[in-house]
Amino acid sequence: MIKVWEITIPPLTGNEKRRAYVYLPASYKNNPNKRYPVLYMFDGHNVFFDDHATYGKSWGMKDFMDRTKTEMIIAAVECNHDPDNGRLKEYSPYDFSDERFGTIEGKGYETLEWLINTFKKQIDKKFRTLPDREHTFIAGSSMGGLMSYFAVLHRNDVFSRAACLSPSLWAGTVKLYTLTETCLLEPNTVVYMDYGSRELKNHEDMIQCFSRYTSLLMERGVYVQSRIVPEGEHCEACWEKQIPIFMEALTYGLKKVQKNQSKSKKPFWKDWTKR
Repeated sequence: MIKVWEITIPPLTGNEKRRAYVYLPASYKNNPNKRYPVLYMFDGHNVFFDDHATYGKSWGMKDFMDRTKTEMIIAAVECNHDPDNGRLKEYSPYDFSDERFGTIEGKGYETLEWLINTFKKQIDKKFRTLPDREHTFIAGSSMGGLMSYFAVLHRNDVFSRAACLSPSLWAGTVKLYTLTETCLLEPNTVVYMDYGSRELKNHEDMIQCFSRYTSLLMERGVYVQSRIVPEGEHCEACWEKQIPIFMEALTYGLKKVQKNQSKSKKPFWKDWTKR
């Protein structure tokens, strides 16, 4: 089940309306005493429905969640579609300059604080969540992948695990690396990060950048799963294929998730990879 409604984000876009999405697992209605982990995702319009997606192709998260019976709530919010680089501004933690986009004034701090202090509080109040850090995750791709990376570091007290698909580390500037070096991290932090092999050429020195960040995370004790996806590209169709892999990283070792899946003789992603 997916609930869709309109919201506003006053600190960012005033009274302009955008859509919020919440996925509820099949057991939610029939088990009124059960509470669930929550995965927050960026670019909510691209997560579930092809006819809402920017390029006509979504991640297909509902299909995956229903098929695998994954016991988790997903909460996502549509991005800023302002043609004046609205999405880049909201999903960039820092100011940066790029020859294609010019100078971008990053509002990622404001975006993240709204997500935590307003949206998460609403989700926790309205739905039966497990609101603690251990059961609160975040994920996104491209600039949403950058924001997911920033979120799990900057607010590690809120998010314990992040999936960062094709993250736009090139927009992170030196400040993002400094954050990676100096932020306070709990010992059980998990970060999944990947790039498609075909998209690595989109930005100079991306392999070296990818390696520097993942190496530093591991040095700091983060549980890192990093991948270069063979023939992978920068698009929703490719990110959809990575769902079973990053979802395994987000749920691996969680006691409540293991209990829910204890009747299965094989991991939930085995059947999915045959599609």
